[in-house]
Amino acid sequence: MKALPNTAASMLLTLALAAGVGLLSNDYHLRIAFMICIYYLCGAGMNVLVGYAGQKSLGQAGLFAAGAYAVALLTIKTEMNPWLALALSAVVAGVAGVLIALPSLRVKGPYLAMVTLAFGVVVEKLVTEWTDVFGGASGLFGIRPITWNGAPLDMQQWVWLALGLSLLTHLLLRNLMGGRVGRALLSLQADEIAAASVGVRVYRAKVMAFVVAAVTCGIAGALVAQQNQYINSDFISFHLSIFILLLVLFGGVGSIYGPMVSAVLLTVIDAGLASWPSVQHFIYGALLLFALYAMPGGVMGVLGAWYKRKHVLPIPQGEATSSGLQFARGGSGALLKVHGICKAYGGVQTAQDVGFTLQRGHVHALIGPNGAGKTTMINMLTGIVAPDAGVIEFAGRDVVGRQAHEICMLGMGRTFQNLRLFGDLSVLDNVMLGRHGRMRHGFIASLLALPSARSEEVAARDHALALLQLVGLLPLAHAAAGSLPYGLQRRVELARALATDPQLLLLDEPAAGLNPQETAELGDLLVRISRMGLSILMVEHHMDLVMRISDHVIVLDYGVKIAEGAPAQIQSNARVIEAYLGGESPDILAPV
Repeated sequence: MKALPNTAASMLLTLALAAGVGLLSNDYHLRIAFMICIYYLCGAGMNVLVGYAGQKSLGQAGLFAAGAYAVALLTIKTEMNPWLALALSAVVAGVAGVLIALPSLRVKGPYLAMVTLAFGVVVEKLVTEWTDVFGGASGLFGIRPITWNGAPLDMQQWVWLALGLSLLTHLLLRNLMGGRVGRALLSLQADEIAAASVGVRVYRAKVMAFVVAAVTCGIAGALVAQQNQYINSDFISFHLSIFILLLVLFGGVGSIYGPMVSAVLLTVIDAGLASWPSVQHFIYGALLLFALYAMPGGVMGVLGAWYKRKHVLPIPQGEATSSGLQFARGGSGALLKVHGICKAYGGVQTAQDVGFTLQRGHVHALIGPNGAGKTTMINMLTGIVAPDAGVIEFAGRDVVGRQAHEICMLGMGRTFQNLRLFGDLSVLDNVMLGRHGRMRHGFIASLLALPSARSEEVAARDHALALLQLVGLLPLAHAAAGSLPYGLQRRVELARALATDPQLLLLDEPAAGLNPQETAELGDLLVRISRMGLSILMVEHHMDLVMRISDHVIVLDYGVKIAEGAPAQIQSNARVIEAYLGGESPDILAPV
């Protein structure tokens, strides 16, 4: 609902700016306005890649060149309409984005930045040295400009065109980043393993972010080439890549308005310092350091923090309530069958021919001393770790070799031994991320904010609110998940796992770090959840919790299954007592 007034405000602002441009007659001032739009296009796409997906890139100059040289060659070598050439240049830049993403995403951190930097350098050398195609240092002349009513656009019309494309880009990216896709990209930046565990296709999401950044940058390059009717390697230096990165960092990473603010400020600064190149480079370096250290959230980060202090968000209310939640899939019998699972890390055997069966609708516990291989088993079940041998059959399907997001979509939800929340996101967004794989609308529907996307967003929000009510966190829906006390963070992670709509819920030490009262409350909550039709497998060291709520207990010791059965049987099993206490009193296994 907020999108409508925001769209109207954006359109009114653009119309006001267009009217202001109509009053300008100085070509120098019009060129500054044009370059503000160009840099906004570059920064807006780069913000998706860096600010949302968290992928560091220093190769945007190469993508700018892809668009610029594509439109140049298409208009010089063919009789293609310049408008069509502009559209095709965006496609060429998008393909270049895929080509840079495929090798780049095999590495992370500074290595990713270095690979993208190498791409930019290769492109610069290519267009400089391959004179037969790209004109070398002399460049390409005679690029046909866009026309209107048979006449080339004048400078004022170029600014209007750039303003229109900037508005369109802003509206489309706001749609995209404000929903399912934006949350998925933010989850990548926070924790890729956790993102995969809630159904996010990590690699595909990263490639998509590269393509979005490439397309907007390619369009910007094409516009510059067509407006100048000339392009050479001077336009695509490493300096441009740094400037585009600075647009994101200075405006505020992850802010949809950050590139807009920084494009205005930095373009004006750039124009003012154009006569002093040495000072210009010094100022860029100083601004980059300032953005990284003194103002890491950028201009919009500072403004956003001020806004949050002044405005307290109300407790959200959804139409769904926890009383309407149901997890049952129907049926009975075996849900998960594990046969002959083995896993070794060097000489350490964390799983040795382990096998067990989990029944639908039951609460199962997987226990054992520290180092028994419990977490490794959970990781193998959910696709985080691949077993060396054996079969894992879930709901009649072999899941060995499947990726984590695929297993999640089959119906396995999980929490982690060490919390893996998306700490900077709100509690509500964390839980809505759990619905990611269950939302069927794709990239285009999100980009255009089609009715299918809007209705699924509303349904996902209501479902998330119902889950927050179930775990007692509804009043904290707008709080940053990482700011909550440890016990409440555990509940957020539980709600996020439940949001994946699982048949089997895997809990890796859910009571770790909780006090006795919190542990008892957690046990009551898990009993409620199991009665709603959900099967549970719990790794836990709190024996009072295990013995109180479990129907079936499996015991591991140094990667070997040494016992399984009802809690009462496990309490009296001599081999289990030996594993825990070396043959001493079995009190540790008794419920409190």
